[in-house]
Amino acid sequence: MAETTDGAAAGTSPGHHGKAVGISVAAAVGGFLFGFDSSVINGAVDALSDHFRLDAFLSGFVVSIALLGCAVGAWYAGRLADGWGRRRVMLLGSGMFVISSAGSALAFSVPDLLLWRVIGGLGIGIASVIAPAYISEVAPASGRGALGSLQQLAITIGQLVVLSSNKGLAGAAGGAANDLWWGLPAWRWMFLVGVLPAAVYGVLALLIPESPRYLVLTGRDDRAASVLARVSGERDPRAKITEIRATLRKQHRSSFADIRGARFGLHPLVWVGIVMAAFQQLVGINAIFYYSTTLWKSVGFSESDSFTTSVITAVINVVMTVVAMLFIDRAGRRRLLSIGSVGMFCALALTALAFSHQRGSGNDVSLPSPYGPLALVGANAFVVFFALSWGPIMWVMLAEMFPNRMRAMALAIGTASNWIFNFLVTFSFEPMTRKVGLTWLYGAFATFALLSFLFVRAKLPETKRLELEEMTGETHRRRSRNASS
Repeated sequence: MAETTDGAAAGTSPGHHGKAVGISVAAAVGGFLFGFDSSVINGAVDALSDHFRLDAFLSGFVVSIALLGCAVGAWYAGRLADGWGRRRVMLLGSGMFVISSAGSALAFSVPDLLLWRVIGGLGIGIASVIAPAYISEVAPASGRGALGSLQQLAITIGQLVVLSSNKGLAGAAGGAANDLWWGLPAWRWMFLVGVLPAAVYGVLALLIPESPRYLVLTGRDDRAASVLARVSGERDPRAKITEIRATLRKQHRSSFADIRGARFGLHPLVWVGIVMAAFQQLVGINAIFYYSTTLWKSVGFSESDSFTTSVITAVINVVMTVVAMLFIDRAGRRRLLSIGSVGMFCALALTALAFSHQRGSGNDVSLPSPYGPLALVGANAFVVFFALSWGPIMWVMLAEMFPNRMRAMALAIGTASNWIFNFLVTFSFEPMTRKVGLTWLYGAFATFALLSFLFVRAKLPETKRLELEEMTGETHRRRSRNASS
């Protein structure tokens, strides 16, 4: 099928794109909670570690255990979405966010804190699958890259808001461990603030329409036609429904039968999604966003300056994600990913060089001039290139690159892979920092950035401006060969 070049060519009405944007923004609030809940631990980790007397292993486990919940939530989200519908699963995620935020704030022991963190992780995992899947299914092909990037933009805004909130709460109390209001220390309020956006997410999930592709899957063609006409601006929604049904093949929930292949039991395209999701974490982005405050304190920054530095990094992340949204449908996915991989490699190598001049040990370390500023430049340059490329584009491609018959299951597997590698990197970061040092860690991240470039050039298909119904294994192979030649 010929590649579409604009909304009209695809049979959509540009005048309806505003509705698709509004609904996509509402769905992307799940991404906001994803960023908020996953990064709230950043400012609280030192204070709660002191409160519960956690050693390095337990401290890392408290931070990372939520990510195991994320992997489980992502794994089941696809099947739940095909069985319950996208909106109901969003409501489930909202409820888990509320429970986790309140429970973590009021935790009285390590076991119950771990429980609330896992519940929050389940909610994050659900949101990380449902939001991009839903957006890809309501967005017109000509703008799907930008709208799909709303997920990552919402994540970065959530990270910025929570880091700013953490800084404000810690500043008001004179430190994260000091009491603030009602006898609760500031670190507990850092968690409690999350109840409000979680409740907003639940309300918005009740207001948006169900995905037209889910409605077709469950035989509700009239409602699907209405959503396609009102939201996606389809001029001939009945023809679109016929096209969707042809690609779904059979009316049942996604299963492993849909993603089976000859290579280690999975379709080759599913393996591409798994590896892509792994690379997004193996470059070390969450070493910045989960541990940045602790990291900068460890090399001589004051607590206040460490919070400020983390907020500045979050602002950079938001701004560059917006830039990526402006170019993703023009430049294409593969080109931006390639640029990002090269930029991340250079920035991470610079950061590793700066940390190689670290002086001291334990809690008494510093970076002599000019290596302290050099480390900041390298870390923030890394965030610039990540936000321009692998941050938003990985989520866009996971949501759009698979054929309809396997999309929910393949997206869930790819997202679960992302969370598993997120856990491995996050859990090992603090112990490995003490064991091998930051130079070797950032050197390893730089190596993975270089490998990600080779992976993009060799394996990743271009999905720019393709309709979801055009996504087939043969289409991807042809486009990947053409892009590589």
